[in-house]
Amino acid sequence: MDDGSTDDTAKILREVKYNNLKVIHHSSNRGKGAAFLTGLSQAEGEFVIIQDADLEYDPNDYRRLIEGIKSSGVDIVFGKRFQKGYKGLFMHRLGNKTLTALLNLLFKSHIADYATCFKLARKNTFIELNLAAKGFDMDVEIVCKALKQNKSICEIPVSYSPRTYKEGKKIRWRDGLWAMFYMFKYRFL
Repeated sequence: MDDGSTDDTAKILREVKYNNLKVIHHSSNRGKGAAFLTGLSQAEGEFVIIQDADLEYDPNDYRRLIEGIKSSGVDIVFGKRFQKGYKGLFMHRLGNKTLTALLNLLFKSHIADYATCFKLARKNTFIELNLAAKGFDMDVEIVCKALKQNKSICEIPVSYSPRTYKEGKKIRWRDGLWAMFYMFKYRFL
């Protein structure tokens, strides 16, 4: 799913040749959630996974996540970062810990890394969540609605190599405030 990228993403995707690969392009950037919803509507396989194109997460972990969902019988698998210490900016670590603690308090859950990009579920599970977010709030919406609907979640350690702001990292402190807003929204509305 190419969400109107202005870099070489479209060109690179045109050159990738896999038998079952379907590449979909938005003509303009509509946001992470909009891209996910378009991709979900076109997905034909049993499982759907979220993977940002920046490759902070290693696609080689897909098998581990699929094996995890199959063997555990849960509804959703999250890729859990930070197993061998935190790589990246201190404020990101503090923000993640704070937001994850708030989520766990609001939903009486025990998630270790709610903000992980790697979220894998059966296509029908994602559809049952009735997702609507168009931006990065999609990550918050998925976990909050899954918890509210009593979907079972397990977390499996994955590789993680965070980018710096110089390398294109986009998350800012305002995003944390919005995440809190959406947590309260999805918990109480």
